[in-house]
Amino acid sequence: MKYVMVIADGMGDYPVKDLGGKTPLQVASHPNMDKIVSQGTCGTLNTIPNGMAVNTDVAAFSILGYNPKKYYDGRGPLEAASQGIFLDKVSIAFRCNIISEKNGLLYDYSAGHIETKDAEKLIACINRELGVSGEITFYPGVDYRHLLVFIGADYSQEVKCFPPHDVVGKPIKELMVIPLNKRGVRMATLLNKIILKSRDILSNHPINIERISNNQNPANMLWPWSPGKAPTYPKLKDKYNINGAVISAVDVIKGIGIYAGLDIIEVPGATGYIDTNYEGKAKYALKSLEDHDFVLIHVEAPDEAGHMGDHTLKIKTIEDLDTRLLSIILNDIKDDFTIAILCDHLTPVTIKTHTSDPVPFAIYSSVNKKNNTISHFDEICIKQSPLHIKKGHRFFQFFLGYGKG
Repeated sequence: MKYVMVIADGMGDYPVKDLGGKTPLQVASHPNMDKIVSQGTCGTLNTIPNGMAVNTDVAAFSILGYNPKKYYDGRGPLEAASQGIFLDKVSIAFRCNIISEKNGLLYDYSAGHIETKDAEKLIACINRELGVSGEITFYPGVDYRHLLVFIGADYSQEVKCFPPHDVVGKPIKELMVIPLNKRGVRMATLLNKIILKSRDILSNHPINIERISNNQNPANMLWPWSPGKAPTYPKLKDKYNINGAVISAVDVIKGIGIYAGLDIIEVPGATGYIDTNYEGKAKYALKSLEDHDFVLIHVEAPDEAGHMGDHTLKIKTIEDLDTRLLSIILNDIKDDFTIAILCDHLTPVTIKTHTSDPVPFAIYSSVNKKNNTISHFDEICIKQSPLHIKKGHRFFQFFLGYGKG
């Protein structure tokens, strides 16, 4: 038996007035998702434990069978692992966006989805100006997603940072890093200095001068958030006796996979954006199943459309995922298999940020075909299912057991 799990990041949504009170999933054409529902089972799932941040990393822990309240310690070290940076027990890593600041506001959490080649030059400049050899290092990532690493026990993660995608349009002065205790005061002061100095350094960089002349959002400020230390949790093979692989363009998903003992499959043209290589992800996933029991395919595009507040684009990302990825998996897989399609959280276009609502999921198995009364994959139809998994970290065991009847 082979196992395929497809996470469509942020795909779930709320009803949209311009869509006649329907969600993008209700409007979109997705016959392959519908097949999974109509010949399988479906339900809802709580991926975010009460009191925890509503983010992909927390949700992905749940989906892969790890209780986030027990194992999660921030996004930074997970993204670091994806880049081959493994922290010691005391060092701290922050996710660090390049953002757009305009007129004192956090204007754009992604700096207009700045291209990696330009972002690398900006991060290199910042590292020369603000890095401290052996202690503070800025590492370039993909597009707007980067890292800030503090080496040694002199630094603290006892600070409150605001995820930039949650606070677009708000004044920077109201969003500065807040210490959570006395130990966090020094760290908050240091981080706030970095944020403000980064604006001074980047605003006059040639890349930003050119971006402004081309009517693009400037990439003129760094925004650190989600700090953490290196996590420790059991390998997926030790928990479930399967070996697996991960396909994603997003560092945090890769990092979770690395710590879980999964192999990372790199796909040319996988971007973490709406132009990602859907077909490539499907084909590389099928290839990975030749020597793996399980593959996780993560697609970021619906989440990006949700953050942009663009329901038309979100519908397109859903249809692209269905016709360009799921169809290849379902048509070309050779072995008996079980497949799940779900999202990690909702990213409604009306509010442009994540919510902790239960997410819809559907599971189909080639050896356990059913005739489900629910035949359309969307939030409203799937809510009719009596199946609801309250503790998200129990989903993975349910998924593995489904094909066994």
